[in-house]
Amino acid sequence: MSLLEIRGVSKKYGSNVVLDNVDLKIEKGEVVAIIGPSGTGKSTLLRCLNLLEKPEKGEITINGNTYNLTSKSAKEKLELRHHTEMVFQQFNLFKNKNALENVMEGLTVVKKIPKEEAKKRALLELEKVGMSDRLYHFPKHLSGGQQQRVAIARALAMDPELLLMDEPTSALDPELVNEVLLTVRRAAKEGNTILLVTHEMNFVKSVASRIIFLESGKIVADGTPKEIFEDPSNERLKAFLRNINMLEDPDNYVI
Repeated sequence: MSLLEIRGVSKKYGSNVVLDNVDLKIEKGEVVAIIGPSGTGKSTLLRCLNLLEKPEKGEITINGNTYNLTSKSAKEKLELRHHTEMVFQQFNLFKNKNALENVMEGLTVVKKIPKEEAKKRALLELEKVGMSDRLYHFPKHLSGGQQQRVAIARALAMDPELLLMDEPTSALDPELVNEVLLTVRRAAKEGNTILLVTHEMNFVKSVASRIIFLESGKIVADGTPKEIFEDPSNERLKAFLRNINMLEDPDNYVI
């Protein structure tokens, strides 16, 4: 059985259909990247999976537990969110808490873990992302890349079954992107199951085990990096890759 299966997820804003009956299965340990033009529903799909957005219809099964994504039940919403953690474009750190406190917060408040145990887990995750020397720095004293690494440590400390990442590098200056990409790559190598949206094609090619191309709210291509980048069968996918030069000079995108 797949770790995650979503069925029939549909979302619209007014008359604009953003997601059109999307079905998707993800196996444990997979790193699935969603690519596609802007405005095709990539981020909306992630937000529907933990009910930051409410779709018109659809359901999700995660680790054998099925949830109706249109449910109004606060209990069901909370249960679903216990399975997932989200890393946002804008970091979303608590400004009045330092790096260590930011990582500990979910552990003590949501998981009710004793403070000393939460601190040990937070220290471990911050060490993994190279932030051991910034434990007591507040967000305003951290670079964008450092803030995002703290946000990733915070998500991983919660030990989610599925890590959702929405453009984790889009708010960063170019020179800060690589430190975050290396952090995500490390998380992938540790066996975390990740569903991410990104425009960083070099990163997608190096870290994803599977790539989904989303067009007009539908999954129109689904394959390995080799299948997607070296032998795309879908004409719209070919045009998209050509526009970002992946087909013309793919070696530029190998890291």
